[in-house]
Amino acid sequence: MPRLLHYSDAENVYDDPTRAGRLAGTIRRLDGPDALVCGTGDNTAPGVLALIEEGRQALDLFDAVGPDFETFGNHDFDFGPEATRSLVRAAPQTWITANVYDPDGERFAAEETVPWTVETVDGVRIGVFGVTDPATPSLNPMARDLQFTDPYEAAERAVPELRTQGVDRIVALSHLGDGDDDLARRVDIDLILGGHRHSERDDRVAGTRLLRPGANGHAVVEVRFDATGSIGVDRHETAGAPVADDVASALRGRVDAAGLDEVVGTVSDPVERHDAAVFGGETRVGNLVADAYRWATGADVGLQNSGGIRAGPPLAGAVTVADLVSVVPFQERVVEATVTGAELRSILRESSAAVVESGAPDRWHGHVSGVRLTWDAAARRLREVRVDGDPIDPAATYTIATSAYVLSTDHEFPTLREQHRTGERALQFEVLAEYARTVGIDPEIEGRIRRVADATDRTP
Repeated sequence: MPRLLHYSDAENVYDDPTRAGRLAGTIRRLDGPDALVCGTGDNTAPGVLALIEEGRQALDLFDAVGPDFETFGNHDFDFGPEATRSLVRAAPQTWITANVYDPDGERFAAEETVPWTVETVDGVRIGVFGVTDPATPSLNPMARDLQFTDPYEAAERAVPELRTQGVDRIVALSHLGDGDDDLARRVDIDLILGGHRHSERDDRVAGTRLLRPGANGHAVVEVRFDATGSIGVDRHETAGAPVADDVASALRGRVDAAGLDEVVGTVSDPVERHDAAVFGGETRVGNLVADAYRWATGADVGLQNSGGIRAGPPLAGAVTVADLVSVVPFQERVVEATVTGAELRSILRESSAAVVESGAPDRWHGHVSGVRLTWDAAARRLREVRVDGDPIDPAATYTIATSAYVLSTDHEFPTLREQHRTGERALQFEVLAEYARTVGIDPEIEGRIRRVADATDRTP
């Protein structure tokens, strides 16, 4: 019976050629004539090599494992629609998108993509369609000229079309994240292979199996359809898997050619940057980035969104420019913004996912410099906020140094908008590298963010 091999959100896997080689080796080991290899977005960016190669480093993996199908993630547009079109033309897999359109209303890259398709595998006709988060233009300013239509309406068009073609199974390739639940409720399908959220998932909603493999090439999910209609699932960790030497060698060549091996600082106490730390409140890597922004601009406040710090190995020992690029691997500049004290208080309150929905409500989405705050989780309010040791004056004005991305999106810190911009500096990683050269890399936890769970706790 047919199998599906699912990978997603490979993102910075290419910056570690051995890990990328293990991902390729795992897929090769599992692949066969009874299998379809499927990607569900963000498999071309972000990352250090992605920034240098504009996503084309992913072709080393794609050409080696020959995926069958892929749908788009928000980061697959990091370098603009033309770069994405070029990559799609060069890639071996069929790109499936039912809800991404050019400004003129034509399906994006219509000559190279399809909205849905049918493949017969081991005698079973499998219908496949793909959908992408409609918030992508807000999440990724490089995609703002494209149209991302309602993915659920697109699915409701795709499913009847696939049924008329006599399919036995219907599978969605989804880069909707938490929207997979609504997708399962809107259409009657067998399986959703999901991405966007970096957490693993194996669940059922409205009779549909929902799967996610997690991010950064650490696992491949194998799905088995059997004759009884049931779905079997195995998760294959890539750690320790055989390395596909051709993939690893090709990527090492790209790393060497990038010339990002300048050592800009030394770290004796490793600086962690895994998701649990970055989204958990104050963290050393968050303080490092926010301090660098504030140092470079002289702003009152440094602000870094948690999602903009990418997970990866700790900063340890000799730290290179490439290491710092991998922390914030985006072509976004550090900008200065001027806000009132009342606006600043709202912006800091929006660090909580309980206020601006983004993942689990206990997640924390802001890292700060020049600020100390206490967050009352039960009451969903800021108990106290101080800037440079003083309480915020609602009528005063304050300057903020942050990423240009934060001003362009309404999904994080929606109070902070483009109209607040008053200046622009270098790219994020360039600022971080110059800070490391000049000041060093020695961040500490200082009590900048204090989160209190019990509203009755009034400890100062």
